[in-house]
Amino acid sequence: MDHVISNARLTIEKAASLLAKGSRLQLSKESEEAIIKCRKFLDSKMGDIGRPVYGITTGFGSLCNISIPAEDLSQLQHNLVMSHACGIGETVRPEIVKLMLLLKVQSLSYGYSGVQLVTVQRLMDMFNNDVLPVVYQQGSLGASGDLAPLAHMCLPLIGLGEVYYKGSVRQSADVWAELGWETIKLKSKEGLALLNGTQFMSAHAVWSLIQAERLSDWADKIGAMSLEAYDGRIEPFYHQVHAVRAHQGQIETAERFRKLLEGSEIIKQKKVHVQDPYSFRCIPQVHGASKDTIRYVKSVIEIEINSATDNPTVFPDEDLIISAGNFHGQPIAIPMDMLTIALSELSNISERRIYKLISGQRGLPNFLVAKPGLNSGFMIPQYTAASIVSQSKGLCMPASADSIPSSQGQEDHVSMGANAATKLVRVVENTERVLAIELFNAAQAFEFRRPLKSSWELEKLYAHYRKVVPFIQDDTYMHPLIEKSVEFIR
Repeated sequence: MDHVISNARLTIEKAASLLAKGSRLQLSKESEEAIIKCRKFLDSKMGDIGRPVYGITTGFGSLCNISIPAEDLSQLQHNLVMSHACGIGETVRPEIVKLMLLLKVQSLSYGYSGVQLVTVQRLMDMFNNDVLPVVYQQGSLGASGDLAPLAHMCLPLIGLGEVYYKGSVRQSADVWAELGWETIKLKSKEGLALLNGTQFMSAHAVWSLIQAERLSDWADKIGAMSLEAYDGRIEPFYHQVHAVRAHQGQIETAERFRKLLEGSEIIKQKKVHVQDPYSFRCIPQVHGASKDTIRYVKSVIEIEINSATDNPTVFPDEDLIISAGNFHGQPIAIPMDMLTIALSELSNISERRIYKLISGQRGLPNFLVAKPGLNSGFMIPQYTAASIVSQSKGLCMPASADSIPSSQGQEDHVSMGANAATKLVRVVENTERVLAIELFNAAQAFEFRRPLKSSWELEKLYAHYRKVVPFIQDDTYMHPLIEKSVEFIR
């Protein structure tokens, strides 16, 4: 798939599609012209700029009061990229790194950053050829731009750092030589344009939103199967209930469940219990709140990925170079913390449904096996789910509530949005695992409702799942089956 970078709005869906193998980027004519125009303007200003301009003719951070001679401006940018590559810890998923490249190109394409056209083209070359820089998770404060991770992303431009290429990690200089690519000699401001920006945070947010929409969909389908397995009631999903509260996500969830359960013999059978536990009865309210949060966060992140977020910002038409704060991650740090909570709650309520399914209630055997005692059955998968959920709850502490001053106090308020981003990814992974365990349990419990049939939709889901994960008659090695369940919903 070819995608033309332009002023046209980049959506989360489009970004997701560009992760497909073989996707390629190219610049629109208008984007090329905007980049060239801005660079020419900046070059024209360098001879008679008449005043210090942050990061262009000065040092960085608290060194902003030190002027740099004209002959050293290129070296200044080179040094910036090298010295700021201080990331550490686990490496970032290659698909998120690919999103970082996409979003950096998009941000630079507007012509407010002063970069060379060749620099943008090389970033696209890296994307198009799956030459993906090795980037580390730890090191960004989510303000002043994602400095450390973006430095690692841009090191290969100057012949340094490592890249993933053809299934292995290699020195970028070796890959450049193999591909016949020349390194980039950075001009004034370029290093700052590359390192300032929110693309590390934004790429994590985009990837997490892609997964969040998928997991929200699975939470409904798996929750409906659990409701059937628990012999739950349909009345809490009636439209009338939700019309009088009118939260969009709540209404959508209730409607989804009514459709998923349409035609079910199990849901129609006479119930002896008056009420279901909250984890079943309040699914529309809980799943719906997560849907509404996903929708809001998506709207914020789409603004962010269609923005210029480096500093200074260059305005050729207005003859302005302005040092400001578009690199600050606060606008997306808080929403990412919100999304972390929303996804954690999908797993929180899921684990409660797991617990109810194994509790020996409503005609289901203890731990969902025919011979409990001799068999432990599904006892321990609930432990695993509880452990994961507890970890996710700890990760829900908002990273954006913290700030630690840096650069000798010049950068005295930061967003910690990068920490919000990396723990969001962790909670995405955790939520996926808990939902997979719920599906594992729900499918097992389904069998004890026979000969009654569920809806066509859920029976189809059950049949597909059974091709991957079998019914458990007696105790067996559970780990591979849980892994298969995770892969099934992935």
